[in-house]
Amino acid sequence: MENIIKKSYNGELKYDGEVILKYNIEYPQIVNSRYRVGEAYFNNYNKKIADNALKYVNTELFKEAKDTYKYNKDNGYPLMVFELYMKYDITYNRNGFVSLYIDKYVFSGGAHGNTERTSQTWNLLYGRMLTLEEVFFSKNNIKYKNKCSYVIDILKKINMEIAKRLEENPGIYFDDYCTLVLETFDFQNFYIDENCIIIYFNQYDIAPYSTGIPTFCI
Repeated sequence: MENIIKKSYNGELKYDGEVILKYNIEYPQIVNSRYRVGEAYFNNYNKKIADNALKYVNTELFKEAKDTYKYNKDNGYPLMVFELYMKYDITYNRNGFVSLYIDKYVFSGGAHGNTERTSQTWNLLYGRMLTLEEVFFSKNNIKYKNKCSYVIDILKKINMEIAKRLEENPGIYFDDYCTLVLETFDFQNFYIDENCIIIYFNQYDIAPYSTGIPTFCI
């Protein structure tokens, strides 16, 4: 198991003496790993993600927050504070393999903010991230005549699970979820835990906001 520490950028940005933007950006860093090359790639990759998020806070999001502040003040509307929060969850950490997902929440006005999920599954020995195909075939002994057919099996399992969930909770997925699953399926949207490969879809891909981020254990 790797020793993974949490680092972060956090703070508040002001304009005209008022706090108009708050942020907290967390990112993981491996320390003292036996896989030194993998540690370096992992750390550099995740620090770059955090640095890019911080740059976005200080440029685009801050400008948008200032424009909204000035508009609201000029028109007598309530002032609002923009937010960006980025948190990660380590879902697997064993034998030189690390899997995690990162949720980035941004509030920039409106009824609610939005969360975007990204993920990573690392082989630290080789210092690179694994693809869904590599993970799937390492976890399953099923023989496929055509490797593309494993994706069809994944999509079938997802649609079967959605149908089952809809029987218990009607309305938690869009009516045309079968089409949307096919259209929005992303080969990068997966991570692993002790039991399975988790496929996920981001907000609004296949379900309304209230459903959150749908996940499926394959």
